[in-house]
Amino acid sequence: MTGAGTDIHVESIKLQREIESHLSIKGSELSFEFQQSEGKTKLDLITISPRHNQSFLFQSVLGIDKLDALRKMLDYVKSYKDKYQSYTVQWIAKGEKELHTSYFRAGNMYDALDKLYYGRDINTITVFSIVLNPVA
Repeated sequence: MTGAGTDIHVESIKLQREIESHLSIKGSELSFEFQQSEGKTKLDLITISPRHNQSFLFQSVLGIDKLDALRKMLDYVKSYKDKYQSYTVQWIAKGEKELHTSYFRAGNMYDALDKLYYGRDINTITVFSIVLNPVA
């Protein structure tokens, strides 16, 4: 995958910046989380919403190594708007009074909810509605 003259760290940062650019999200609002599992590398791309100070799963991909996972994520961000439906989720965090609205691209409403609940106890957020957005 990488040539003799390729520095894995330089290539990794280049791919991450390209992903950020395609998403039009600042680096401080994205988290690239890598995990090794059964000889593969899983990349969870997490978005951090400064509006409601919460993090959500954007997408998970599985690659043979870190660079492969980053390349797969880049492929995903280049085409996800054409391949996945848009959902609007209205929710409130436990102990808060303000209703929040978040948007997710997913294959179905269960995948959208998985992205909302990623990394948190299901009892910390109450969902009031989930709506499939019309195609524009």
